Amino acid sequence: MIKRIFSILLVALVFFAIFMTLATDVPFGEDRTGVSSRYIYEGVNETGAVNLVTAIVVNYRGFDTLGEVTVLFVAATGIGAILYNRSHPVKKRSKTEASLIVRTGSDILFPIMLLFGAYIFVHGHLTPGGGFQGGAIIATAFVFKYVADTRYSIDHAKFTVTESIVGMTFALIGILGLIIGGFFLFNFLPNGSPAELLSAGIIPIIYVAIGIKVGAEITGIIDNMMGVQQ
Repeated sequence: MIKRIFSILLVALVFFAIFMTLATDVPFGEDRTGVSSRYIYEGVNETGAVNLVTAIVVNYRGFDTLGEVTVLFVAATGIGAILYNRSHPVKKRSKTEASLIVRTGSDILFPIMLLFGAYIFVHGHLTPGGGFQGGAIIATAFVFKYVADTRYSIDHAKFTVTESIVGMTFALIGILGLIIGGFFLFNFLPNGSPAELLSAGIIPIIYVAIGIKVGAEITGIIDNMMGVQQ
């Protein structure tokens, strides 16, 4: 047993040494390809988004964002498949009822958190934040409902339909960009004036779709993990 542990540690140490050797050889801070300069100096003019992180994530590197959303979808599907048993539905566990203060606080905070999450992804091209952050806030609002009300559960059918619609919206916008501009997620709408709400072309639309999709998927994961079935 000791020999196995020693062997595993030795292999891990070798891989760590190789990784550090390669990592220290990377010329950090050097713009050899001109990509970072293009993002910094041309990003606002090309995308209309004053939040350059948003411009990079949603426009320049849109395929990465598509991959992240796909991974989240696969994770939600996997958790649902593992925890859901059609022949023997999981019964809701008995829980202690929340106090009046918790229930009242949840009722007050729930719509506020939904509004705040929507604000985050609607303004993702203007301020720090975006679809993933706004979607996580929306899912947190539903967590409050689960904590405050032991009988609360979501309608999976409606959440699934919503998630599918916004997911197809993301894909269709990307395909339209491919048809119009020659590459996926080409910004085919007018950029407008920077720093205004109606600006940055397709970026706000994509972030709204991502925000709703992430919020629906994480909420579905939470509902499955809570052991609540429709």
